[in-house]
Amino acid sequence: MAKGSDPNGWSRARGLVVKTLVLIGGAFLLKRLTKSTTRWDHAKIVARSLSGEKFSREQASRDPDNYFNFRILTCPATEMVDGSKVLYFEQAFWRTPQKPFRQRFLMVKPCPKDLKCDVEVSSYAIRDVEDYKNFCDRPRDQRPLPEEVIGDIAEPLTTLYLNRCERGKRCLYEGSTPPGGFPNSWNGATHFTSELMVLKNNEIHTWDRGYDDEGNQVWGVKEGPYEFKPAPASSFNGMFSPLNFPLSQPLEKKIEGSFVLQE
Repeated sequence: MAKGSDPNGWSRARGLVVKTLVLIGGAFLLKRLTKSTTRWDHAKIVARSLSGEKFSREQASRDPDNYFNFRILTCPATEMVDGSKVLYFEQAFWRTPQKPFRQRFLMVKPCPKDLKCDVEVSSYAIRDVEDYKNFCDRPRDQRPLPEEVIGDIAEPLTTLYLNRCERGKRCLYEGSTPPGGFPNSWNGATHFTSELMVLKNNEIHTWDRGYDDEGNQVWGVKEGPYEFKPAPASSFNGMFSPLNFPLSQPLEKKIEGSFVLQE
C-alpha cells in the first residue's frame, strides 16, 4: 500500500459512490414505475388484447346446454388518421372456422375527454362481408388494402365504454354500452346491451342480451358472459377431434336463444 494512503477514506469514498448509484438507479426506476399511462396507451392495450384467435371451448365443455364452442378471430386492419385502431373481427363455430356468421370492424380509441372512461370500442358493419371473409387467415398481399378498409367501414352498430379495473380485480378493463343500450328488433327485442371485460393473458369476456319494451330478456345467455381464451398452439389438433364434446341437444334448439344470431 502506498505511503500516506488512507484505507478508511477510500472505503468511505467507495461507499458514497455506491449509495449515489443506488439513489440514482432507484429514482430512475421509480420514475419509470410511476410514469402515467397515456390515453393512447390504454387504447393500444385494449386493441392488442382483443386481437388473436380465441375460443369458448372450456366454458362450453363445462356447460354445453348454455354455451357453444365459438372461435373468434381478430386482427389489425388499418389505422385512421387520428390514430384510432381498426380491427377486423369474425366469429364462427369451432368446427367451421372458414364460415364466419358474424363479421365486424372494431374501432378502438381513447374516450373523449368529456366522458369518464378510458377506452371506446365501437363496432361497424362491413360493406361487402364476402370480401373480408377469413381476412386474418390470408397472406397480407391477399387482403384488402388499408385504404380500401377505410372505405368499407359502413354504419355504426354499437359502442362500449371501458374503464381500467379497480386494483385487486382479475380484469384489466371492463365496460358496457350506455344505459338503454342500442336498438334491436331480433326475436321481439326493442334494444340490447353489451358488456366487455378484458382480462390478463388476452382473455376476454363478452355478454350481449336483448330486451323487449317491458324489460324482459328475449335473447342472449342468462347465466353469464361468454369467456374467450387464447388456445395454446398444441391444442389445435385436439380442437378438431371428433371426441370434442358432442352437442347435448339439437343445434337448432340450442341456437334459438343464442346472442350470436342477433344483428
